[in-house]
Amino acid sequence: MAEYLRFRFLFEQMVRRELRQKYQGSLLGLAWYLVNPLVLMGAYYLMFGVVFDQTSEPDYPLFLMVGLIVWMFFSQSLLGAAPSLLDQGSLIRKARFPRESIPAAVVTVQMVTFCAVLVLVGAVTVAYRGTASPALLLLPFVLLALYVFALGLGLAVSVLHAYFRDVAPILGAILLPWFFLSPIFFRPERITEQPAARFVLEWVNPIAPFIEGVRAIIYGGSAPSLATLAYVVVAAGLALLVGRTLFARLQGELAVVV
Repeated sequence: MAEYLRFRFLFEQMVRRELRQKYQGSLLGLAWYLVNPLVLMGAYYLMFGVVFDQTSEPDYPLFLMVGLIVWMFFSQSLLGAAPSLLDQGSLIRKARFPRESIPAAVVTVQMVTFCAVLVLVGAVTVAYRGTASPALLLLPFVLLALYVFALGLGLAVSVLHAYFRDVAPILGAILLPWFFLSPIFFRPERITEQPAARFVLEWVNPIAPFIEGVRAIIYGGSAPSLATLAYVVVAAGLALLVGRTLFARLQGELAVVV
């Protein structure tokens, strides 16, 4: 812990640099992060809310939007963290500092961007649906668990990709079907009556409880179930433990492999 505190200035500079690089030369800046889910929301609303009309969710575009921005934070965090060590290879070879700070900076930048967009989407959703309630006090807790979960997985994929360069492409291929199996544009209980299939969609998919937790608070105006809250805490803790353990074991040769 003392080492991390010692290099906190470097971490802050990494976050600032990532933010500058992310939006440098962009006319719309942060708005680009909102444009993508808006386009996806329009496409999926047209497909599932108009053409096939398979949803009975009220205010379905808002239902979609909340799920989409949670997924985008998660997926962009992993996709950004995977090549981060290779991208900073020259720095790793020249200086001694906690290597975890590199993928951590990527995930942190995604979290800052996500929270900025969530404020906009959340304010519109809460105002339009009238879902302001004491449950909003739980939102920072769920978001912190989501950040820790993404950070743990980000540490794992970054160090694995440094050794095995096909990890990032494989991750990209995995995220596509994972997206469609996640409860972003549907509720599991409304698309299947089979308990086993519903269990897989709700609990085997590790990102599902995070999506449902954020959506319950903002879109539904209610607190997530105790099972959901317990799940996000345990999932975040396990992801961070696995990510840090794997990173600690493999970081010794990073200066050579990057």
